[in-house]
Amino acid sequence: MRKLWTIMLMAALTACSSGLAGGGEVTPTATAPAGSGPGEPRDVVTGLAVPWAITFLPGGDALVTERDTARLLRVTRDGKVTSLGTVPGVSPAGEGGLMGVAAKDQQIFLYYTAEQDNRIVRYRLTGDRLGDERVLVRGIPKGAIHNGGRLAFGPDGFLYASTGETGEDQLAQQRDSLGGKILRMTVDGTPAPGNPFGTLVYSYGHRNVQGLAWDPSGRLYASEFGQNTYDEINLIKAGGNYGWPEVEGRSDDSRYVNPIVTWSTDEASPSGMAYANGSLWVGALRGTRLWQVPLAADGSAGRPVAHFTGRYGRLRAVTAAPDGTLWVGTSNKDGRGSPRPGDDRILSVPLS
Repeated sequence: MRKLWTIMLMAALTACSSGLAGGGEVTPTATAPAGSGPGEPRDVVTGLAVPWAITFLPGGDALVTERDTARLLRVTRDGKVTSLGTVPGVSPAGEGGLMGVAAKDQQIFLYYTAEQDNRIVRYRLTGDRLGDERVLVRGIPKGAIHNGGRLAFGPDGFLYASTGETGEDQLAQQRDSLGGKILRMTVDGTPAPGNPFGTLVYSYGHRNVQGLAWDPSGRLYASEFGQNTYDEINLIKAGGNYGWPEVEGRSDDSRYVNPIVTWSTDEASPSGMAYANGSLWVGALRGTRLWQVPLAADGSAGRPVAHFTGRYGRLRAVTAAPDGTLWVGTSNKDGRGSPRPGDDRILSVPLS
């Protein structure tokens, strides 16, 4: 029987651009420093409905998306909630709806499922009003499952988006499809300079990326749902092929980039991810825990540490807050969880 999770060491960062070969387990290269774990969480806000993503505005307030209601919420540090309205054009169904959110200056970027496709749109935020809507990217494949949906600005100033293959496996390997990819673009939705194929596509061969995070050296990591065997964290390189559907987990095929961490799917189903205090922090849906993955100086991953297992149910949104805490959102009302009194909630998790 395969172990519940295995961890793979990256021999060198340059090897990732062409794919790592080899199998088996290796000794982790980083461990969580003593006292680096999370403190006692507190509720910031309760009574939400599937908070999918969280981002922070320059003043310290957060924007929160609700997947199934299509509401965009403004949440203060002391838990005051203001609805900025229901985003028009959202067609929630299955795993689709209002998902990713990112902010740059007073521009708000949203990823949502429309009637025929998934889209990335831009608004201008004035006070508590959204205006000047512009569709930046349309035609991202949609399905009942695997719609991707994460948005985040990288340290290079460009907008990154994760898309799913909607259950149509081969879309992930088709470089002319927007399904099963990580995209990189300008604030106007055009391909970012330096993209490997001259298109929006930055990396491909993904099943359903749900988390994006950068370390202080500017390295991009992505959390990804597996099928039946392995969930993954990948270190993303421009033009990299991450193997789906030909590979789930690690392989000996040099055409594909190997993950730096794998778990069994019952331990993780990893969604939102943030970097803080030398570790990646990953919300687990099916695994109902917060994973801490320490990173070494070269970007390789150490042994993951589980926190709060089963305590809060399904965890989806994870974002580093300006005050040094993590904001973590539950997802117990998404049709696959068991709602508890006060769900869904956003927790503030202090870090040592």
